[in-house]
Amino acid sequence: MTRPEESSPELGAIEVHGISRASFILRGALTAGAVYGATAVGPYVGRALAASGGGDVGILNFALTLEYLETNFYKVKGKAVGLSGEARRLASMFGDEEAQHVAALTKAITAAGGTPVKMPTFSFPVTDQASFLKLAYTLENVGVGAYNGAGPSLQNKQLLAAAGSIVQVEARHAAAIGLLTNQPVTPNGAFDKPLSKAQVLKAAGPLIKA
Repeated sequence: MTRPEESSPELGAIEVHGISRASFILRGALTAGAVYGATAVGPYVGRALAASGGGDVGILNFALTLEYLETNFYKVKGKAVGLSGEARRLASMFGDEEAQHVAALTKAITAAGGTPVKMPTFSFPVTDQASFLKLAYTLENVGVGAYNGAGPSLQNKQLLAAAGSIVQVEARHAAAIGLLTNQPVTPNGAFDKPLSKAQVLKAAGPLIKA
């Protein structure tokens, strides 16, 4: 189980406005991450999506909501806090790549006969470069956990392959930020350590508001 000191309380301060089922699951995932750390996100997302019965389109819309969040974080919040040096370069590159993920997922959802969710609005609790990079590292690792949790529920093998190609990029983003900020490239060692459903729901459930 993730140790308490590895949890990420700054995730709990991220606000997501414009509730759809996808953004509700995202908020729950962020809450689980805030309480237990990024390793809690994968099991939470997998169980939440399985319970919702949303199918491939529902899973893609959840991924799209996550990519909206990351794109907004890098392209909007990154500019607002006045990044410099390597942090600025990485944020610019990552923001462009996250935007490409948004475009690819939107296209996939439409091709599958679904309707892409609209982008919610976000509020991030960062005020300077140091806090921005801290949250960036956490968000990217949460993204990896979220894709790992949602991916096994995809029925279409082509969509599963696409999700796999995205999660690899998210992991590389996390590693790059980890190297820049002297944080672990593989924070949980060789394997992520999932939490039980009861552990996650006990902590996250009371904090999720529609």
